[in-house]
Amino acid sequence: MATPEIKKKADLKVIILGEYSVGKTCFVNRYIEGKFGKTEATIGAAFFLKQWGPYNVAVWDTAGDERFSGLSSFYCRNAGAAILAFDLCIENTFETLKSRFVPLVDQATEDNCLKVIVGTKLDLLEPSKRKVTVDEARKYSREINPNIEYAKLKHDPYFETSSLQGINVDEVFEYIFGHCLPLSDVERIKMKNKTRGTVDLGESTAMTPEKKGGCC
Repeated sequence: MATPEIKKKADLKVIILGEYSVGKTCFVNRYIEGKFGKTEATIGAAFFLKQWGPYNVAVWDTAGDERFSGLSSFYCRNAGAAILAFDLCIENTFETLKSRFVPLVDQATEDNCLKVIVGTKLDLLEPSKRKVTVDEARKYSREINPNIEYAKLKHDPYFETSSLQGINVDEVFEYIFGHCLPLSDVERIKMKNKTRGTVDLGESTAMTPEKKGGCC
Protein backbone atom coordinates (compact mmCIF):
# COMPACT_ATOMS: atom_id res chain seq x y z
CA MET A 1 0.00 0.00 0.00
CA ALA A 2 1.33 3.41 -0.92
CA THR A 3 2.28 5.77 1.89
CA PRO A 4 -0.33 8.54 2.29
CA GLU A 5 0.87 11.91 1.09
CA ILE A 6 1.49 14.37 3.91
CA LYS A 7 -0.86 17.32 3.72
CA LYS A 8 1.07 20.53 3.21
CA LYS A 9 -1.74 23.07 3.55
CA ALA A 10 -1.89 24.82 6.94
CA ASP A 11 -5.10 24.72 8.97
CA LEU A 12 -3.90 27.56 11.21
CA LYS A 13 -1.36 30.35 10.79
CA VAL A 14 0.46 31.60 13.89
CA ILE A 15 2.58 34.75 13.63
CA ILE A 16 5.25 35.70 16.19
CA LEU A 17 6.04 39.39 16.65
CA GLY A 18 8.20 41.42 18.98
CA GLU A 19 11.17 43.74 19.12
CA TYR A 20 14.62 42.61 17.96
CA SER A 21 16.41 40.27 20.40
CA VAL A 22 13.49 39.63 22.76
CA GLY A 23 13.97 35.92 22.11
CA LYS A 24 11.41 35.05 19.43
CA THR A 25 13.62 32.65 17.49
CA CYS A 26 14.83 30.89 20.64
CA PHE A 27 11.19 30.53 21.66
CA VAL A 28 10.21 28.97 18.32
CA ASN A 29 13.25 26.68 18.26
CA ARG A 30 12.50 25.44 21.77
CA TYR A 31 9.02 24.45 20.64
CA ILE A 32 9.81 23.12 17.17
CA GLU A 33 13.13 21.41 17.92
CA GLY A 34 12.90 20.95 21.68
CA LYS A 35 16.25 22.58 22.33
CA PHE A 36 17.92 25.90 23.11
CA GLY A 37 20.96 27.24 21.31
CA LYS A 38 22.53 30.14 19.46
CA THR A 39 20.41 31.65 16.72
CA GLU A 40 20.84 33.89 13.72
CA ALA A 41 19.04 37.19 13.26
CA THR A 42 15.82 36.70 11.31
CA ILE A 43 15.49 38.79 8.16
CA GLY A 44 11.96 38.95 6.81
CA ALA A 45 10.49 35.80 8.33
CA ALA A 46 11.23 32.13 8.94
CA PHE A 47 8.49 29.58 8.31
CA PHE A 48 7.83 26.23 9.96
CA LEU A 49 5.00 23.73 9.50
CA LYS A 50 4.04 21.83 12.65
CA GLN A 51 1.67 18.88 12.89
CA TRP A 52 -0.72 18.92 15.86
CA GLY A 53 -3.09 15.96 15.90
CA PRO A 54 -4.97 15.98 12.59
CA TYR A 55 -3.99 19.59 11.90
CA ASN A 56 -1.08 21.36 10.24
CA VAL A 57 -0.01 24.66 11.80
CA ALA A 58 2.14 27.26 10.02
CA VAL A 59 4.39 29.14 12.45
CA TRP A 60 5.94 32.38 11.19
CA ASP A 61 8.88 33.87 13.09
CA THR A 62 9.25 37.50 12.01
CA ALA A 63 12.11 39.98 12.16
CA GLY A 64 11.82 42.51 14.98
CA ASP A 65 13.90 45.24 13.35
CA GLU A 66 11.70 48.23 12.53
CA ARG A 67 13.00 48.37 8.96
CA PHE A 68 11.13 45.10 8.32
CA SER A 69 7.80 46.36 9.69
CA GLY A 70 6.25 46.36 6.22
CA LEU A 71 7.15 42.71 5.76
CA SER A 72 5.77 41.87 9.21
CA SER A 73 2.43 43.37 8.21
CA PHE A 74 2.43 41.24 5.07
CA TYR A 75 3.16 38.05 7.02
CA CYS A 76 0.33 38.80 9.46
CA ARG A 77 -2.32 38.35 6.80
CA ASN A 78 -4.71 35.46 7.43
CA ALA A 79 -3.15 34.72 10.82
CA GLY A 80 -5.54 33.04 13.25
CA ALA A 81 -3.30 33.76 16.23
CA ALA A 82 -0.47 36.13 17.08
CA ILE A 83 2.21 35.62 19.73
CA LEU A 84 3.38 39.05 20.90
CA ALA A 85 6.70 38.71 22.71
CA PHE A 86 8.53 41.11 25.01
CA ASP A 87 11.61 40.78 27.21
CA LEU A 88 10.64 40.59 30.90
CA CYS A 89 13.98 42.21 31.73
CA ILE A 90 13.54 45.26 29.48
CA GLU A 91 10.48 47.43 30.09
CA ASN A 92 10.54 49.33 26.81
CA THR A 93 10.05 46.11 24.84
CA PHE A 94 6.60 45.87 26.42
CA GLU A 95 5.86 49.48 25.51
CA THR A 96 7.01 48.86 21.93
CA LEU A 97 4.78 45.81 21.79
CA LYS A 98 1.80 47.97 22.72
CA SER A 99 2.61 50.92 20.46
CA ARG A 100 3.89 49.08 17.39
CA PHE A 101 3.10 45.38 17.20
CA VAL A 102 -0.43 45.19 18.58
CA PRO A 103 -1.69 47.90 16.18
CA LEU A 104 0.08 46.08 13.34
CA VAL A 105 -1.79 42.85 14.15
CA ASP A 106 -5.09 44.71 14.52
CA GLN A 107 -4.68 46.28 11.09
CA ALA A 108 -3.56 43.13 9.27
CA THR A 109 -5.77 40.40 10.78
CA GLU A 110 -9.43 39.66 11.39
CA ASP A 111 -11.15 40.71 14.61
CA ASN A 112 -11.20 37.13 15.91
CA CYS A 113 -7.40 36.70 15.71
CA LEU A 114 -6.24 35.49 19.13
CA LYS A 115 -3.44 37.69 20.51
CA VAL A 116 -1.28 36.04 23.17
CA ILE A 117 1.20 38.15 25.14
CA VAL A 118 4.42 36.30 25.99
CA GLY A 119 7.05 37.57 28.41
CA THR A 120 10.40 35.96 27.59
CA LYS A 121 13.65 35.28 29.50
CA LEU A 122 11.97 34.48 32.81
CA ASP A 123 15.16 32.72 33.91
CA LEU A 124 17.02 36.06 33.79
CA LEU A 125 14.42 38.07 35.69
CA GLU A 126 15.27 39.16 39.22
CA PRO A 127 12.02 39.68 41.17
CA SER A 128 13.22 42.98 42.61
CA LYS A 129 13.83 44.34 39.10
CA ARG A 130 10.48 43.41 37.58
CA LYS A 131 9.04 46.39 35.68
CA VAL A 132 5.89 44.86 34.17
CA THR A 133 3.68 43.17 36.75
CA VAL A 134 1.79 39.97 36.03
CA ASP A 135 -1.52 41.72 36.74
CA GLU A 136 -0.67 44.55 34.34
CA ALA A 137 0.23 42.16 31.54
CA ARG A 138 -2.81 39.95 32.13
CA LYS A 139 -5.14 42.94 32.10
CA TYR A 140 -3.64 44.20 28.86
CA SER A 141 -3.90 40.75 27.25
CA ARG A 142 -7.64 40.79 27.91
CA GLU A 143 -8.06 44.34 26.63
CA ILE A 144 -6.59 43.49 23.23
CA ASN A 145 -8.85 40.44 22.83
CA PRO A 146 -12.35 41.94 23.14
CA ASN A 147 -13.93 39.25 20.97
CA ILE A 148 -12.54 36.24 22.84
CA GLU A 149 -14.82 34.11 25.03
CA TYR A 150 -12.72 33.76 28.17
CA ALA A 151 -15.01 31.14 29.68
CA LYS A 152 -13.73 28.75 27.03
CA LEU A 153 -10.06 29.70 27.44
CA LYS A 154 -9.91 29.24 31.25
CA HIS A 155 -6.75 31.36 31.28
CA ASP A 156 -5.81 34.91 30.34
CA PRO A 157 -3.81 35.07 27.07
CA TYR A 158 -0.59 35.90 28.91
CA PHE A 159 2.40 33.65 29.68
CA GLU A 160 5.86 34.17 31.17
CA THR A 161 8.38 31.85 29.54
CA SER A 162 11.97 30.68 29.51
CA SER A 163 13.26 29.19 26.27
CA LEU A 164 16.46 28.18 28.06
CA GLN A 165 14.62 26.12 30.66
CA GLY A 166 11.60 25.25 28.52
CA ILE A 167 9.15 26.94 30.90
CA ASN A 168 5.66 27.54 29.45
CA VAL A 169 6.80 27.31 25.82
CA ASP A 170 4.70 24.28 24.90
CA GLU A 171 1.87 25.68 27.01
CA VAL A 172 1.62 28.80 24.83
CA PHE A 173 1.11 26.77 21.69
CA GLU A 174 -1.25 24.28 23.34
CA TYR A 175 -3.30 27.24 24.55
CA ILE A 176 -3.52 28.65 21.03
CA PHE A 177 -4.29 25.33 19.39
CA GLY A 178 -6.90 24.51 22.01
CA HIS A 179 -8.71 27.75 21.22
CA CYS A 180 -8.30 27.85 17.45
CA LEU A 181 -8.48 24.18 16.45
CA PRO A 182 -11.45 21.97 17.39
CA LEU A 183 -10.69 18.63 19.03
CA SER A 184 -12.98 16.23 20.85
CA ASP A 185 -12.31 15.47 24.53
CA VAL A 186 -10.96 12.03 23.55
CA GLU A 187 -8.61 13.57 20.99
CA ARG A 188 -7.35 16.10 23.56
CA ILE A 189 -6.53 13.33 26.02
CA LYS A 190 -4.62 11.48 23.30
CA MET A 191 -2.68 14.64 22.46
CA LYS A 192 -1.70 15.15 26.11
CA ASN A 193 -0.50 11.56 26.42
CA LYS A 194 1.68 11.75 23.34
CA THR A 195 5.33 12.61 23.68
CA ARG A 196 6.26 15.96 22.15
CA GLY A 197 7.71 15.99 18.68
CA THR A 198 7.63 17.69 15.32
CA VAL A 199 6.81 16.03 12.04
CA ASP A 200 9.03 17.54 9.38
CA LEU A 201 6.55 18.92 6.88
CA GLY A 202 8.90 21.47 5.40
CA GLU A 203 10.71 24.64 6.38
CA SER A 204 11.60 27.75 4.46
CA THR A 205 12.86 31.25 5.05
CA ALA A 206 11.78 34.41 3.28
CA MET A 207 15.36 35.64 3.08
CA THR A 208 18.70 34.18 4.06
CA PRO A 209 19.45 35.25 7.66
CA GLU A 210 22.59 37.16 8.46
CA LYS A 211 24.86 35.28 10.83
CA LYS A 212 24.72 37.09 14.13
CA GLY A 213 24.92 35.96 17.70
CA GLY A 214 22.22 36.36 20.26
CA CYS A 215 18.64 35.27 20.56
CA CYS A 216 16.27 37.04 18.19
